[in-house]
Amino acid sequence: MTALATIAQSLGVAFAAGINLPATVAVLGFADRAGWIGPLPGVLEGVSNVWVIALASVLYAMEFLVTLVPGVASIWETAQSVIRPPAAALLAVATTYHMSPPVLIGAGLVGGALALTTHGTKLGLRYAVDASPEPVTNGIANMAELATISSIALFIWSHPFITLSTAILVLILLILLVRRIVKTLRSLFRGDWKTGVAA
Repeated sequence: MTALATIAQSLGVAFAAGINLPATVAVLGFADRAGWIGPLPGVLEGVSNVWVIALASVLYAMEFLVTLVPGVASIWETAQSVIRPPAAALLAVATTYHMSPPVLIGAGLVGGALALTTHGTKLGLRYAVDASPEPVTNGIANMAELATISSIALFIWSHPFITLSTAILVLILLILLVRRIVKTLRSLFRGDWKTGVAA
């Protein structure tokens, strides 16, 4: 495995952690123990510990249930703004821990920035979804997030560049979608619903 591939893998892990930290840890750990992916690089192999997987799974289950409640979901996601980006940076560093110090620092910085962007985009989407007064849309959003995390966690090891490129492309499209939603909501709040629809 080349150094560039390992860096791409570290960014993929950070990307997924920016969406949901415990789900990323649980999926990576379970996939590694099941033999679906090769040995995890660096000290990231620590996520394969049974107790780490169990803890991450419990935390994810709690988060899944909490985010089903409209209103509470937005509060929860906002609070995660101070947790996910630094934790994602830590996972990126753990992935490249066997490499040189400059690579470690770079992986941490870029991984944290990517996770912050991913989390911020998810936060915007969650606010929009959370406007619906029922748990169905939140549940669908949760399942979509888990599917995205699982796809990245599984494919980043066999196809690091394709997986990371695809993830970033999806992120860009989601950012554009969030911008469109925000513009539409602003127009609707101003009472200019025709402009909101056409925006």
